Amino acid sequence: MDVSDLLTETYDRLPDLVRAAVDGLSPEQLRWAPGPGANSTGWLVWHLTRVQDHHVADLLDVEQVWVSGDWAGRFGLAADPDDTGYGHSAAQVAAVRPESAQALIDYYEAVSSRTGSFLAGLRPADLDRVVDEAWDPPVTLGVRLVSIAEDDLQHVGQAAYVRGLIEAD
Repeated sequence: MDVSDLLTETYDRLPDLVRAAVDGLSPEQLRWAPGPGANSTGWLVWHLTRVQDHHVADLLDVEQVWVSGDWAGRFGLAADPDDTGYGHSAAQVAAVRPESAQALIDYYEAVSSRTGSFLAGLRPADLDRVVDEAWDPPVTLGVRLVSIAEDDLQHVGQAAYVRGLIEAD
């Protein structure tokens, strides 16, 4: 298995996990949080998608999916390319209001499609390219792609857990 196949296999698991975490939930259920200051299922899936969208667009030096259409409007937000959810307060988490589970699924699928196209063209030598010199050691493409996948997999697992709490009520 080459590097492109390995990363594609990893990222290709996410769309089904995203769908399973949100499909069939009402807008109210998507916004429900298990406690004060906790993240909702909708926020978690929005955030993991925003992170992937933000980071992959940066790697490709292209506009984010988030700002290229009416995605922000479907979440009750402004199309701020810098708002990925990092450091959100409880009020900011609550302000992420997906209109439906389908809005989350559609946004994730649009981002995932672009990521998949990018991964399909990767070669082993590409992974050593430095993409962020603000860190010590500098971040390579390989490290960034693993970081995005790790973040997304953790958050989709958290979203599934919160969904389980909703369904247990």
